[in-house]
Amino acid sequence: MTSPDVEPRLDSADPAVQFAAYLDHYRAVVARKLDGLSDAQLRTSLLPSGWTPLELLTHLVHMERRWFVWGFLGEPVAQPWGDNADDAPDSPWHVPDDVSRDELVAALYAGGEQTRDVLAGHGLDERGAVGGRFTADDGLPPTLLWICFHVLQEYARHAGHLDIVRELADGETGE
Repeated sequence: MTSPDVEPRLDSADPAVQFAAYLDHYRAVVARKLDGLSDAQLRTSLLPSGWTPLELLTHLVHMERRWFVWGFLGEPVAQPWGDNADDAPDSPWHVPDDVSRDELVAALYAGGEQTRDVLAGHGLDERGAVGGRFTADDGLPPTLLWICFHVLQEYARHAGHLDIVRELADGETGE
C-alpha cells in the first residue's frame, strides 16, 4: 500500500473504482493524522469553533454512513446523527467519554467496506432510495454520483482541517 499522503494512481476509467480509491485514501489520511496524538490531545480543541480531533473523526464515520447506507440504500441506521450531541443535525459534534480513537478508526474503515460494496453493486446514475434519509416530500433523491462527490469533498475538506489541527498540536505536517 502506498503512503496515505500519496494520491491514488489507478489505471481505470471506471469512476466508481476511482471514488472507492479516493475515499480509501482519505480515510487513511485522516487515521494517520490522528496517530501519535495522546487521548488528551484527541479530546482537546485548538480551534475557536471548538471541535476536537475525535469529534471530527466521529463526524466522518457518521457522515459516510448517513449518505451511503441511510441515504442511498434507504436502510435504517441507529442514530443517523450520532455524531451530534443530541442526535440532531444542527447540534455540535460529540464523542462520549468511553469511545476511543481505535473504535472510531475501526468504524471508519468498516464504513469504507460498506461504501465499496455499494459502489460495486450500483450504477452511479442510480438515485437514492426513498424511505431512509430521503422522503417523498424531499423531491427526487440524489444520484449515487452526487453522493460520492459530496462524501469525497467532506473527507478532503476535513482532512485539511486535521492538517491544521495536527500542526497546532505538535508541529507535524503532511507530505
